[in-house]
Amino acid sequence: MENKKSMELFGNAPVSQAVLKNALPAIAAMLMVLVYNLADTFFIGQTHDALQVAAVSLATPVFLIFMAVGTMFGVGGTSVISRAIGEGRTEYAKKVCSFCMWGCVIVGVVMSACMLICIDPILSLVGASADTWNLAKTYLMIVVCSGPFVLISNCYSNVVRTEGESTKAMMGTLIGNLLNVVLDPILILGFGWNIAGAAIATVIGNVVGAGYYIVYFLRGKSSLSISLKDFTVKNKVASAVLAIGLPSALGSILMSVSQIIINSQMVEYGDMAIAAMGVAMKIVVITGMVCMGLGQGIQPILGYCVGAKLWDRFRKVLKFSLVFAFSLSVVLTGICYLFTNQIVSAFLTDPTAFGYAVQFARILLTTSFLFGVFYVLTNALQAMGAATAALVVNVSRQGVIFIPALFILKAVMGMTGLIWAQPVADVVSLVIVYILYVNVSKKLEVQETATTLEEEDCYA
Repeated sequence: MENKKSMELFGNAPVSQAVLKNALPAIAAMLMVLVYNLADTFFIGQTHDALQVAAVSLATPVFLIFMAVGTMFGVGGTSVISRAIGEGRTEYAKKVCSFCMWGCVIVGVVMSACMLICIDPILSLVGASADTWNLAKTYLMIVVCSGPFVLISNCYSNVVRTEGESTKAMMGTLIGNLLNVVLDPILILGFGWNIAGAAIATVIGNVVGAGYYIVYFLRGKSSLSISLKDFTVKNKVASAVLAIGLPSALGSILMSVSQIIINSQMVEYGDMAIAAMGVAMKIVVITGMVCMGLGQGIQPILGYCVGAKLWDRFRKVLKFSLVFAFSLSVVLTGICYLFTNQIVSAFLTDPTAFGYAVQFARILLTTSFLFGVFYVLTNALQAMGAATAALVVNVSRQGVIFIPALFILKAVMGMTGLIWAQPVADVVSLVIVYILYVNVSKKLEVQETATTLEEEDCYA
């Protein structure tokens, strides 16, 4: 029944309806992730202790690695499952779904154990100072305990959309993050647990969010499966998921790594600069998260079209999505730019940190209007199964381009050079993803033409 629903929505519904019905819940889910990310910093900011804000900024990139790995299984699984459903391979789709679940459990446990064991070297690496060391350590030691649940929640907020159940896909993220937001003021301010309260709220939210998806599958209404009996790494199940998922995860991991590098480079400018950078990144991430949600929302539709060989519909969906994404990112960037001061003031009261944050945010916002186009094209490559192209895009934006730019621009411009590295990487990576999309599209068109000619020869 679920496959019929996704086939009707993905293959036959009007393009605008198909895109909006699948993308809007995905955007809503990412908005809740955004609110969740902002909540810890906001309520910690209400303690009027900028050192605690700096500690959260230092610890967050490390914790985001868990989300990145969960996205690896989610994006890879979504690409493979949506194409399999389009091809009518339901049993294979079940095996892929089960692989994603148990992969999240195993990898999540290993990651949590490793981070707890290596907590002190990690703190040295991220640039924790004597003033922020114990605060960042407290936060990290608590939140990493929820590792497997973070992976499961981030994975299945993507995978469930392959059945056309975009609202249910959104609900796990919504419930978990909403609970986190509700608990933050209670634990941080009400109980006076400060940064530990923020960490505990995060753990509870992730456990509940993951639990929602597990219950969804155990109720037996899904055509997919998380049963251990369906788990396998054979028949290219593991390799197919990882081929698409790894580039996406690598991009997110490199984003965390680059943030860690920025923080370590910011150390010489003081803890207030680090706190300011953390807040500035949260402002620009408003546009980024929304556009990322849009891209993730349309990926199952594009993947289905690829599997079912509905190329004309693929192009119509992509065109509508690009226009919608560009318009959305322009509007959001404008709003964030106009209200930068007001947004920053919600997190920081220290005059030095406030001044830095406003300056940093306005630099980062110079290219955030391009995010929509970038994420739509990136998800289109993933939907087409273009593993190599997706790898190039993700490695380039946050690695090959961004990290060298950090050091080069810092040497030339000082502290602000560290901030300008991101806009430079945004522009170059957009050019790269466009070129790669055009090349992959041409190759698929050639393959499709060759297949059509062969079929015509057979009938002749």
